[in-house]
Amino acid sequence: MMKENITDLIRFATKDLQINVAEWNVMVPNEFTMEKAADYLAKKALENIDEANSNWTFVAARFLLQSLYHQAAKNRGYDVSIKYGNFYHLIETLTQMGIYTPILMEKYSKEEVNFLAEKIDPNHDLMFTYLGIYTLANRYLATNHQKHVFELPQERWMVIAMHLMQDEDPTRRLDLVEEAYWALSNLYMTVATPTLANAGKTYGQLSSCFIDTVDDSLQSIYDSNTDIAKLSKNGGGIGVYMGKIRARGSSIKGFKGMSSGVVPWIKQLNNTAVSVDQLGTRKGAIAVYLDVWHMDIESFLDLKLNNGDDRMRAHDIFTGVCLPDLFMEQVEARGDWYLFDPHEVREVMGFSLEDFYDKEKGSGSWREKYVECVGESRLSKKKVPAIEIMKRIMKSQLESGTPFMFYRDEVNRHNSNNHNGMIYCSNLCTEITQNQSPTEFLEEHTDESGYLVKKYKPGDYVVCNLSSINLGKAVTDEVLERLIKIQVRMLDNVIDINTLPIMQTQLTNQKYRAIGLGTFGWHHLLAKKNIPWESGEAVQLADNLYEKIAYLTIKSSMELSVEKGSYPVFSGSKWSTGDYFNEKGYTSTEWQELKTLVMKNGMRNGYLMAVAPNSTTAMIAGSTASIDPVFKPFYHEEKKDFKIPTTAPELDHHTYNIYRRSAYIVDQRFSVKQNAVRQKHIDQSISFNFYVPNTIRASVLLQLHLQAWKEGLKTTYYVRSTSNDVEECEWCQS
Repeated sequence: MMKENITDLIRFATKDLQINVAEWNVMVPNEFTMEKAADYLAKKALENIDEANSNWTFVAARFLLQSLYHQAAKNRGYDVSIKYGNFYHLIETLTQMGIYTPILMEKYSKEEVNFLAEKIDPNHDLMFTYLGIYTLANRYLATNHQKHVFELPQERWMVIAMHLMQDEDPTRRLDLVEEAYWALSNLYMTVATPTLANAGKTYGQLSSCFIDTVDDSLQSIYDSNTDIAKLSKNGGGIGVYMGKIRARGSSIKGFKGMSSGVVPWIKQLNNTAVSVDQLGTRKGAIAVYLDVWHMDIESFLDLKLNNGDDRMRAHDIFTGVCLPDLFMEQVEARGDWYLFDPHEVREVMGFSLEDFYDKEKGSGSWREKYVECVGESRLSKKKVPAIEIMKRIMKSQLESGTPFMFYRDEVNRHNSNNHNGMIYCSNLCTEITQNQSPTEFLEEHTDESGYLVKKYKPGDYVVCNLSSINLGKAVTDEVLERLIKIQVRMLDNVIDINTLPIMQTQLTNQKYRAIGLGTFGWHHLLAKKNIPWESGEAVQLADNLYEKIAYLTIKSSMELSVEKGSYPVFSGSKWSTGDYFNEKGYTSTEWQELKTLVMKNGMRNGYLMAVAPNSTTAMIAGSTASIDPVFKPFYHEEKKDFKIPTTAPELDHHTYNIYRRSAYIVDQRFSVKQNAVRQKHIDQSISFNFYVPNTIRASVLLQLHLQAWKEGLKTTYYVRSTSNDVEECEWCQS
């Protein structure tokens, strides 16, 4: 290989990065092709990444980009010097191969595609870190069936934009595609992983999250398992509420002691998660939720422990526990707690405990019904100290990270569509809270042609469509207003163009038109603003920023409603009555004007905001995951197929001190405070992790849970504990 070519390659990779390559003694073997040389140089550049030299990640990324450019040019037949080939030819080729959906060529003319091709900016590729471009290239860019590179990063952004805007008014569609491309290519936002992977392609769906509600019947249990398998196959993460299913020892058809409880059905779901994987790339991901008053709660909390009877374990599912206020009060007061069989409660009492909630903290219909059950002599019940249940929860959390916590009263008190249903649990990542109900089997018969027809009453089978703002870029570049406007439209369009494998999900999707606009890059933003995590200033920023995001999101959905119509069950919702704004205490003139417009014009989407974990998409965008602190300022990102040295974003002498107080060091009480003010402005919930040393005292972990509940968090996600000694972890000693 010509030395001049290598020099040009290194010059491209280091331009404007203040990298001193004079002392970089790297020899590229002469027999290497340019593509192989670029891969080799990328790996050598990675070796230079450390806390003092974070820019080497961009050098490595540019070498990898050069390799991608060479592969795409060779496979598509164009000169690599232009980096990006003919965009229309790419769409035509991948459509003929069956990779791209024919819709792109059916809905966009050649002239329109060529116009959009002019908007593709290869310079935006220079924003990627090595981890970002590696992840995008290896998981999401479209290839042929032999995994050869065809699509390049900016083309992926443009195809997503075209796919999501395909049904917009043709007179303004190109402008909207341009806006969506602007948002994606500048890394101001990311779409959810299923949308990133599947938009513009012939396979897969675009939604991230689903929640099923299983009824207490054999038909419902097996139907749910089949539905979950279909969703898992198509790449969805699934939450399952099993609180309606009768407990172990309950009666069946009047015969007492016949039921084996929820554990065998959960083990069946565990097998489904393992055997029906997600597009061949990973195991299915299923979280099962159960109420803390369910008679099977103790065996449920042991499901993921590593000791005991393995026939009573389900290691591949995730668990979540649904907690009423009264339970947390009893934990704090060291009071008693009663467990019931939900089937027996229905039979004897004529109601279901799970269908009620307390509308006020300290009073409400759920605790009234619970007290009735405690006092009913005909009901079987088990009395246990509430703190003993909580100890089992915390033991499981420190060993397995789960169960997740779902504070059901708080969730339902703030349900903007409580006129039309009940929320029983959350999803796999604890950020989705929407109305749920089981699908009911009614009858089966044969029609005139002799075909067997099964008749169901469809339930609310929750779907959520996610995307996230990159706070580290969008806030500092002051583009939130422009960004959220296009982002809400993109999310809303997913609802109409998505193809879901279960009819109930399609119906629920159209009924509530739920979206989940979230964020990532919180620690990145604090570092850029030089605001310590453990400070009142960080809490105040969270409050102000998420109020602004909420305002812009609600405004954008209202404006879409004017253009396209409200979601079908808007009437009677807290949006329509104005109660949503009253409950939040939004009293400023600006908010009151928006409240009036919403009540008058409607809302396009019944649910709007949810902060997901989005660790993968944050990697691609070169920022920090979700609302989490960084794991360390410098670490190695490890997956089964790579180990890549990584620094916190924009790590230098200005930001190091903020990042130094990393996940297992920062005071988790400040994390709760930040999340409490953030939650106030989020209509759904937030994937919020606790980071604790495995040596944490039970009393300290308990206080964190009590603080989270008291300050109004709706859910908490993993308790992530480390086995390593944690430097400077003063907070957990108090």
